[in-house]
Amino acid sequence: MRLVKLTAALVAAGLTVPAFAASNSTTLEKLAARLEKLEARNAELEKEVKTLKAESKNVANSLDNDRISENEPELTTRLKATENDVLAMKKPVKVIESLEGIKATAALATVIQGASGLPSGTEDAGTQLNYRADVTVELPLEPIGDIEQKLFGGFRIGQGQGLNTAFARLGYFASAPNALAFRASGANPDDSVVILGQAWYQATIPLPVGGFKPNSREKLEITFGKMDIFGFFDQNVAAGDEAKQYLNSVFVHNPLLDAGGEAGVDANGFQPGFIAAYVNETDKTQPWRLSVGAFGAGDYGSNYQKSFNSPLYMAQAETQLKLFGGLTGHYRAYTWTRSQAVDFNGTTARHTGIGFSVDQRVDDGITLFGRYGNLVQGEAPFNQAVSVGAEFNGSYWGRGADTLGIGGAWLQAGSAYENSNPEIDINGDGIADFSFIPSGAETVAEIYYRYHISPQFELSPDFQWLTQGGANPDAKSAYVFGLRANIVY
Repeated sequence: MRLVKLTAALVAAGLTVPAFAASNSTTLEKLAARLEKLEARNAELEKEVKTLKAESKNVANSLDNDRISENEPELTTRLKATENDVLAMKKPVKVIESLEGIKATAALATVIQGASGLPSGTEDAGTQLNYRADVTVELPLEPIGDIEQKLFGGFRIGQGQGLNTAFARLGYFASAPNALAFRASGANPDDSVVILGQAWYQATIPLPVGGFKPNSREKLEITFGKMDIFGFFDQNVAAGDEAKQYLNSVFVHNPLLDAGGEAGVDANGFQPGFIAAYVNETDKTQPWRLSVGAFGAGDYGSNYQKSFNSPLYMAQAETQLKLFGGLTGHYRAYTWTRSQAVDFNGTTARHTGIGFSVDQRVDDGITLFGRYGNLVQGEAPFNQAVSVGAEFNGSYWGRGADTLGIGGAWLQAGSAYENSNPEIDINGDGIADFSFIPSGAETVAEIYYRYHISPQFELSPDFQWLTQGGANPDAKSAYVFGLRANIVY
């Protein structure tokens, strides 16, 4: 019918003739068929547009609601699920960002030691076992302008006194052949507790104040709190870590400050203090530092009871040098004084001393070290101490991660102590077993080998030889054999 109407219209308009229309009827039929298809497709498109508008409205309504429903469009369901996944991933990322800059270490060291050559009947002279665990955390704080800040905390626990009690009872100057031994519980080994050994704050101020920080090559460090002073004074690269290097305390720190008790630390080896340090890094290869500190010392000052009655004052100058073809060395000189230190006979007097600590690499795998201490005022059992030694890297024998350490120490008895008559109670019953007249010096030699098993685990056999203990000319040589296991994470 549409074809007849189309043909009649064309004839009426004078655009064709019946003969032409008949000859092209096939073409017109095709055109009409295509027109019908277009009209049908147009109707389908109108339906699809209406459907899309409805779905778009549903999506918009669903997005306005944070909840996920089984009745909402699949697109919004998947989108909300993706958003939830992203939010869940952001939470640990924020935690990681908040922990950025935090440094933490955990270490466990165990030592077994035995001694020979000690007088028969000496209490606690048998084979001894002990352990010590340390956890440290360094927490950066939000800067104040250009001033950087941090908090440091150190926790410690341990059991076992090692052979220290036996050697102290015999009057040895080097009375701590096991500097790792630690017990905070006092007399009862079953009551061992964790202590907060260190808790201090440090601010680093770039100099000049108000200058352009990236160009600053000088700074002022202010530190206060409860601390181990040997982390700031008398440091030594080759002899300063009893968990990895020498076990006898005469090699770990200046013997006068440590074994001699001049530092005046508390029962656990710590004390409150304040330190101000000027650091100059104008020459990056040879920086230098000046430090001064005041610390609570003695039976009361070290435990926050009377910290300002008789503090320990220390000052240190240190520098880093490049010697022996550019190899690094550290050189430190320091002095200390206490107005109410205790002489060997129990009287109170001012003690003043000087000390030096040096470590210098002389080859790729060899580091030499030396310490010297001199009590220039006061009367201690020994008033001078020298310790020297060397650390050898295992690369020389195909064990690059291993280390061999050899050291020797000499502790000279004080002149007043040599005129005394010390009494020795070897079994702790309160009755003197013998006395002697001190003379000369006590000597200590130690050798250890640190065997690297894994990045976190090391074993160290250790041997010590002590002669003329406590400057007793009649004392036999003592030999200490030990094995140390150290695990660090």
